[in-house]
Amino acid sequence: VMGTYGCRFYHPHLPSAITGTGQWLLKGCRRFLEARGYRVLYGDTDSVFVQLKPEEAARPGDTGQALAGLLNQHWQEELQRRGVTSYLEMEYEKYYRKLVLPLARGKGGGARKRYAGLVEKQGTEGVEFVGMEYVRSDWTPLAREFQYELYLRILTDQPLRKWLNQLVRDVYGGKLDEKLVYHKHLRKEAREYTKNISPQVRAALMVDPKAREIRYLITLRGPVPEEHHPTDIDYQHYIDKQLKPIADSVLGLLGKSFDEMVGPVQLSLFDGEGG
Repeated sequence: VMGTYGCRFYHPHLPSAITGTGQWLLKGCRRFLEARGYRVLYGDTDSVFVQLKPEEAARPGDTGQALAGLLNQHWQEELQRRGVTSYLEMEYEKYYRKLVLPLARGKGGGARKRYAGLVEKQGTEGVEFVGMEYVRSDWTPLAREFQYELYLRILTDQPLRKWLNQLVRDVYGGKLDEKLVYHKHLRKEAREYTKNISPQVRAALMVDPKAREIRYLITLRGPVPEEHHPTDIDYQHYIDKQLKPIADSVLGLLGKSFDEMVGPVQLSLFDGEGG
């Protein structure tokens, strides 16, 4: 905001100064914590993820509060030494019993601000996603449900291969067709799009040129509105474009891949058709 001309405090150096200060604080927090025997798993502009010591796992909340207090004291002293009054306040937010930092798509490193953690709410453990497909409305219900179950199984040490194989069989067998529907909103009427016609626009034009919202499936003929009840659904599309990207982003951390775990299932399906 302060880097925009409309801001009353505008200065061209403010954005880089704010970013640089944030990085300096983050690195300082890391050094402070590591010097006390803690492992910093991840940090971004406004948070730090710290792995507790084994003896602290039984009371994570108390440890989190204590660490926040130590960091606040550290920065008050450090900034006072530099002649600056500290208005920083670190707060303990939550405890993840387990945390997954998935790989960035097509890269070897972790993805920025994308993670999933096993957290307890009202006595029940569940998976909380940040910056991932589970919270995106433009993915199919199949993708969102698959991602949640996949991460829950990984975080709770449940077997994967048999479950993945059965899921692929169910997709190919037409048992999950109601979960394959894309639901998308258009920024303008479908007829107003004249270049780079997207699948959702193509589907909308089949229903109403003035449509601003569409529910559709991908078939062997391309995108088709849900209300046309298509029977030639392109199941391979959903395997390749919905399930595989989600799976590979986390299976790579386990030294596995989606193709490795479900490949034989697909081959057996084709072999069965030939026999």
